[in-house]
Amino acid sequence: MTIPPQPVDLTNCDREPIHRLGMIQDFGALLALTGDWMVAHRSANFAEMLALDAPPEPGDPVGTLFSTEAIALLSKAASLLDGSDDVERIFNIDLVGNEQCFDCALHASGGLTIIEIEPHEDDHIDRQLRLVQPVMRELEKAADVAALCQIAAEQLRGLLEFDRVMVYRFRSDESGEVVAESLAEGTESFLGLNYPRTDIPQQARELYIRNRFRIISDVHSKSVPIEPGVGDDGAPIDLSMSTLRSVSPVHIEYLTNMGVDASLSISIVVGGKLWGLFACHHYSRRVLPYTLRTGAELFSELFSLAVERSLGRHQTELVVLGRELHDRLMRAVVGGQSLLDALPTLRPIIQRSLPHNGISAYIEGVYQAIGSAPTEDEFHALRPQLNAAASSTVVASQRLTERFDKAQAFADRAVGALIIPVSRSPRDYVVLWRKELNQTVHWAGNAEKPVETGPDGDRLSPRRSFASWKQTVRGRSTAWTEGELRLAENLRVTLIEVILRLTDEVAAERAKAQQQQELLIAELNHRVRNILNLIRGLINQSRHDAVSIDEFAGLVGGRINALATAHDNITRQNWSPASLRELIETEAEAYVSGKMDRVRISGDDALVAPEAYTVLALVIHEMMTNSAKYGSLCDRSGTLAIEVDCDDSGMTLCWKERGGPPVKPPERRGFGSTIIEKSIPFELNGRARLDYRLGGVEAEFWVPGRFVTCTEVGEERSRGQAKSTKRLDQGADTLAAAIGSMLLVEDSMIIALDTEESLRELGVETVMVQSSVGAALEALDRTSFDLALLDYNLGTESSEAVAERLKEMGIPFWLATGYGEMADKREEMGASGLLVKPYGREELAQILTEFEAQG
Repeated sequence: MTIPPQPVDLTNCDREPIHRLGMIQDFGALLALTGDWMVAHRSANFAEMLALDAPPEPGDPVGTLFSTEAIALLSKAASLLDGSDDVERIFNIDLVGNEQCFDCALHASGGLTIIEIEPHEDDHIDRQLRLVQPVMRELEKAADVAALCQIAAEQLRGLLEFDRVMVYRFRSDESGEVVAESLAEGTESFLGLNYPRTDIPQQARELYIRNRFRIISDVHSKSVPIEPGVGDDGAPIDLSMSTLRSVSPVHIEYLTNMGVDASLSISIVVGGKLWGLFACHHYSRRVLPYTLRTGAELFSELFSLAVERSLGRHQTELVVLGRELHDRLMRAVVGGQSLLDALPTLRPIIQRSLPHNGISAYIEGVYQAIGSAPTEDEFHALRPQLNAAASSTVVASQRLTERFDKAQAFADRAVGALIIPVSRSPRDYVVLWRKELNQTVHWAGNAEKPVETGPDGDRLSPRRSFASWKQTVRGRSTAWTEGELRLAENLRVTLIEVILRLTDEVAAERAKAQQQQELLIAELNHRVRNILNLIRGLINQSRHDAVSIDEFAGLVGGRINALATAHDNITRQNWSPASLRELIETEAEAYVSGKMDRVRISGDDALVAPEAYTVLALVIHEMMTNSAKYGSLCDRSGTLAIEVDCDDSGMTLCWKERGGPPVKPPERRGFGSTIIEKSIPFELNGRARLDYRLGGVEAEFWVPGRFVTCTEVGEERSRGQAKSTKRLDQGADTLAAAIGSMLLVEDSMIIALDTEESLRELGVETVMVQSSVGAALEALDRTSFDLALLDYNLGTESSEAVAERLKEMGIPFWLATGYGEMADKREEMGASGLLVKPYGREELAQILTEFEAQG
């Protein structure tokens, strides 16, 4: 049977063992030593390079070749090798004791130690390092990666003195482009040329990551064989980390066709991947001193870090841009529109970050498109092929027809797409479309014919022409960049969040809003009816105090205004207690016209509960009105002194008028007098006393403590709160007997520590803190507790399972939450009470008091 010949194609280069060619370049020599430092291999030029009488033979001890001092230095360097990719260098070493100095590089290959030897040139390494420093300072000035590459090309050519230095950047498809270049005068420019991925075989790319420096000193020189040619395994030595490693004949021919006599490649590795190369060409033999090559390697590594840092800044900018995109989109749909309805609003926001020519959304069977996009029928025809793709992956294509044949139907409107799935089942999508963009790509030679058959027929031969070759690319859109793909992933998450907000939660939100609206309407109806009844009573009773319509209107208007002011104060903070001092000042200001020095208010301030505030508002209004009409405020000299005093039982308000006209008791008692004398005793179960003294009216009103919380002027905390806390604290010592052990479940460490400390100070003997449901349940299995405090929301889980166990065990517990509306959940879970965050020592003391009362 005749075996058909293997076809010659570009994969031949990928299979070529370029690291095991068995030869080195002629500007150095090589010695391979066994583990006990016996000669295993040496290059054919070893004796000539070191001026020896005869070459060493396999099995010769290294002591017969080198001086004792040289062996000591080499042994020390070899001992520092810590991996197969490590290389140690020694500069300016006298190997054989004849005052001829060499530079040596050592690395491990299998079980061998490889020593590469080159003649030393008087160019100290510290000088090379000093040359690198100003170069790096220049790189710091670059504004972006493009500027960074151009500066690096110029600086590296100045350092190495090659005729051409290029920065060659790889694309995602492994083709490359010359993105920066520095040339000697008269040298042809390759800037902007593209090279197919086949120009650099796969195994060469792998070597570029391991061994970042590759020099070819003379394309026309003959390679020096390594003797013996193969080792014990029957294969040539692995020279992956060698600098002297010879060159593949195909690559030599490639450089010859290009007209290059010497070349140098330095890897640019970013994030562990081959990002690009410094590709250097020279049109005559060029052997770089080892010290200069070392400085160039250092430059390359520093440049790689600079690129990585610049790209990192770009990634950070993308993160910020993605966050801004998310925030803008979320703000745009805050009104509750569906995603389809919001599409015209969302598109300009997306367009700023992800340029496109059209956008489509397919949500729950409904399709909508804006701009250059497929029709609904065309999209439905494409949808089965889209559904075959991964459900959680953004699909990017600049040539849809290569992947989806149904896309041919709308190729006149869109050829590229960013397909963003926004659900699993049914499969919904948001798609950004791009139109065709005819592109002209400049290749270094004909990219469609990268190789030619050699003169021997079946040998692969590289192309001979590298002139700029133009290729017009049709049927493609602008490529989606890596940054755009990252933004698309962020956009996908945002769109899913939008859909969840606008679909899954919309029914619950509407139901909740309806329920709240009904409650608000009912409460509003109740309060309005009460107010209307109160106003009707005011009107009816006030008619007896007036002798004219104008006076009647003034009386009723003043009393209604007093009620309105009171309601403003108590509704300003959601129907909460309001300041008595503010009420007095508001009423007084209406009569003294800015001369508030005539009204002196002393003592405590008081926060009055809403149910008592309107009563006091009417009383203060009547008192102030009478003072302005008949008392100390009716002229320009009288004064009014009001003193407020609080104790444990309640609040006392003392009213003293001085300096006005002589006082006479009223001849008849009107509705105003009734309000003053009877409203506080009748409605608040308090006391009221009114004396008509000749020197001025005096009155005293007492309001029970359940309606007031008093604070000394200037204090942040009310006196009522302070006394309440004191009472709780005084009882804390007795709580220790009732509460020996308490379970605290809280996932915030700071809150847990603060709560634990407060509980111990309040008398709880043992407080066990757990941060998760699992840990809390384990604690309940092994420890008995008297009481528990549970944070409802524990990160990604809730404490409902812990509450259920506590309920089964008959252990009372309180719920702590930052949510405002948890009353229903409290009853459902069987909690003894609800603690709203933020809470502190006072609230904890209240829990302990309530627990003791329950026991």
